[in-house]
Amino acid sequence: MTATPNRRPPRPGANPPAELPAEPAQAARHRRARTARASALLEDYVELIDDLLATGGEARATDIARRLGVSHATAINTISRLKTAGLAHSKPYRGVFLTEAGHALAETVRARHRLVVDLLRAIGVPEEVAEADAEGIEHHVSEPSLKAFEAFLRERAARSA
Repeated sequence: MTATPNRRPPRPGANPPAELPAEPAQAARHRRARTARASALLEDYVELIDDLLATGGEARATDIARRLGVSHATAINTISRLKTAGLAHSKPYRGVFLTEAGHALAETVRARHRLVVDLLRAIGVPEEVAEADAEGIEHHVSEPSLKAFEAFLRERAARSA
């Protein structure tokens, strides 16, 4: 009896792919996922800052930290990244404000979030779960998928009208 090195038996119920994708294609998928994770943080910040400005007229680092569940230092560091990226600026003793680019990004992220929530709700996901799940999905979904979500929701609305 000879053992096959580096080869495990498949887990029950897990079906390994018959064949792996080509290396460049697989690398591109993973690169896209890493980029989405990196931008997700900035997108969450601009969306929250925009919401705070719209509802209270002010977005302070302390408020941002509390609402995102991070330390004040983490919020300050990320706000610095937003400034470097040209998405935000601040005024002494006044908090953080979005640039036009930051505001545009916040609107894009909010629309993506709403679309993902609407799709999840349409397939029967409870509201609270849909909102929570959309927080992660919204940063990783591609434009073709978003267009398909919109088309699905439009067709569904037309059928029920």
